[in-house]
Amino acid sequence: MVNTLDATFTRGSAWKPDLFKGKVVFVTGGAGTICRVQTEALVLLGCKAAIVGRSKDRTIKAAEEISQLSSEGCVLPICNIDVRNFKQMEDAVKQAVHAFGRIDYVIAGAAGNFICDFAHLSANAFKTVVDIDLLGSFNTVKACFDELLKNRGSIIFVSATLHYYGVPYQSHVGAAKAGIDALSNALAVELGPMGVRSNCIAPGPIEGSEGVKRLITKQYAENSRKMVPLQRLGTTRDIAEATVFLLSPASSYVNGAILVVDGGSWHVGTHFSHNMYPDKLVKGMKSKL
Repeated sequence: MVNTLDATFTRGSAWKPDLFKGKVVFVTGGAGTICRVQTEALVLLGCKAAIVGRSKDRTIKAAEEISQLSSEGCVLPICNIDVRNFKQMEDAVKQAVHAFGRIDYVIAGAAGNFICDFAHLSANAFKTVVDIDLLGSFNTVKACFDELLKNRGSIIFVSATLHYYGVPYQSHVGAAKAGIDALSNALAVELGPMGVRSNCIAPGPIEGSEGVKRLITKQYAENSRKMVPLQRLGTTRDIAEATVFLLSPASSYVNGAILVVDGGSWHVGTHFSHNMYPDKLVKGMKSKL
């Protein structure tokens, strides 16, 4: 069961109900777990949203469900868009601007991942992940560039902590996310003088997310919780709160930052594959020889 937000998010929250009234966010990966909850938080606080995805049914369904948190039509589904195709991204931006008149915030969150050791990782598989994660993030911001400049907007890249240390089975994603961090840092410096901020959110293990469901088996879930310094997996609300902060006036002097939301996990080297290293990894690698 995916943990989504509802109206209770604004009750007992530190954020003003109309914090983002009159603003528009453009989100890639908006039908996925992490980016969906980011979108929900912003919509609950008055923002309008355009969510971009390849799957027509999934994107439309997510838009309809998120719209119920605010008003009809406040979320625009933009379907059949591949973030690797810059022309398609340009068309998606045009659709968003035509519907809402502007784009203030960009969340670049489209991503791909799977478990694979280097011996079994094909060149095409590596390229696919890098293209979706890194090239897709570049295309997203590049297509929104004029709107960001016009509205002195803000960018959030969805990154990870997989490249902070060597994580087995994740060389493809780690390389892509390292590139995203570098891209965000460069944009923070280049676009900062024009009033545009660029930051990253690096989620750790978030309960119910697609990443955790794919990468952490039920057998190792409880042990994974114990390995997190805060003794729990993260929640989608943790990501929502971080997102609101980075796009709100409260972070107006935060630029070029990577906000890690992982309960301190990466500091102790916690990752899904610790129970598979090194015996299972070595056995799998040898099977390729």
